Amino acid sequence: MRRVLAVCGLAFLVLVLSGLGVLFMGVRQYDAPGPLEEQRTLVVGHGGTGQVLTGLQAAGIVAPGWFAQKVFEAATVLTRVDGAFHAAELVFPAHASIHQVLLVLRHGKPVVHRLTVPEGLSAIQIANLLEHAPFMDGSFPFPDEGSVMPLTYDYEWGMPRAQMLARMQHAMDRAIDQAWESRVIDPAIVNRHDLLVLASMIERETAIASERPMVARVFLNRLHQGMRLQSDPTVVYGLNRGAGPLGHALSHADLLQPTAYNTYVIAGLPPGPICSPGMASLYAAAHPAEGEQLYFVANGLGGHDFTSTLEDHNHHVAAFRASRRAAQASPRTND
Repeated sequence: MRRVLAVCGLAFLVLVLSGLGVLFMGVRQYDAPGPLEEQRTLVVGHGGTGQVLTGLQAAGIVAPGWFAQKVFEAATVLTRVDGAFHAAELVFPAHASIHQVLLVLRHGKPVVHRLTVPEGLSAIQIANLLEHAPFMDGSFPFPDEGSVMPLTYDYEWGMPRAQMLARMQHAMDRAIDQAWESRVIDPAIVNRHDLLVLASMIERETAIASERPMVARVFLNRLHQGMRLQSDPTVVYGLNRGAGPLGHALSHADLLQPTAYNTYVIAGLPPGPICSPGMASLYAAAHPAEGEQLYFVANGLGGHDFTSTLEDHNHHVAAFRASRRAAQASPRTND
C-alpha cells in the first residue's frame, strides 16, 4: 500500500512539476522577443483569434509552431478583459513579444494615410485620384464639378471611397458658406453657385495669391459693363471638360468653338465651375480688389499685367509677344 501511495505521489509530483515547467515556458514565451527583424505594418482584418494568428505568423510577427500558437491563444483568453482586437492597419515593433503584439492588436493606433487634392483640379482628375487612393474601399458616385474642397485628408485602411467623397464635398460646402457669408455684395454674383463659378475661373487663371483679387475685379468689372469674360481656361474646359491639357496651344479656331463654357462666345459666367477652387480663390471671388481694371495679360515673369484701357492692354500684349519672340530667338548656351 505504501508503495502504491509512493508511486502515486511521485506521479503527481511529476505532473505538478511538468505543469509548472510548461507554465514557466509559456510565461517566458509570452514576454520573449519575437522573430520580427524590423518594424512592420500589417492589415489585421475581421476574424477570430485563429485567423488573426495565422496572419501574424505568416508575416513573421509571431513565431511559428504549435507552442507559440497555444501561448498566443491562452494569453488572448486570459487577457480578454483588455478588449477585442481591432480590424485595422497596425504597426508592430521589431522583436515584439506576444504580450506586445496583443497590446498592439487591442490598443495600437491605426496607420494614417493622406490624400492630397491640389487646387484647380477638375472632377475627372479628382475622381481619378480617389479611385487610385490606396487602402480605400468601394466605389463612389462621380462628383459634380467644383464640389470637392482641395485639401489634404487623413484616412485609415478600409475607408469607403464614397464616405471620403462626402467628406470632401462637405468641406467645400462649408468653405462656400464661409466665403458667401463674409462677401462684399456685388450685383453680378447673385448666389453661391455664381461665387463658385467665379472662384473656379480665378483658380485656373493665376496661381499667385496676390493676383487673385485683381482677377476677380477684372471679371466683375466686365460683367458690370456687359463685356464677355474671354477667359482662356473656360475655352479649354469647354473643349475637354477638364480631362487635362489640350496638348496644343489655344488657337483662334479654339476661341471660336461654340461650347457652353467658352466665354469668348457666351455672355456672362459659364453655366458651372471649371474646377475645384481653393479657399484663397473663393475668398478672392467674395472680396475682389478695388479698381477699374478690365484686362490682364501674362507678363512673361510668371505673373500678369492688369490694365483698365484697351490701349494699355494692347501695349502689354505687344511687349509680352516681343519678349517671347526674343527668348525663342536667343541662342542656347551649354553650361
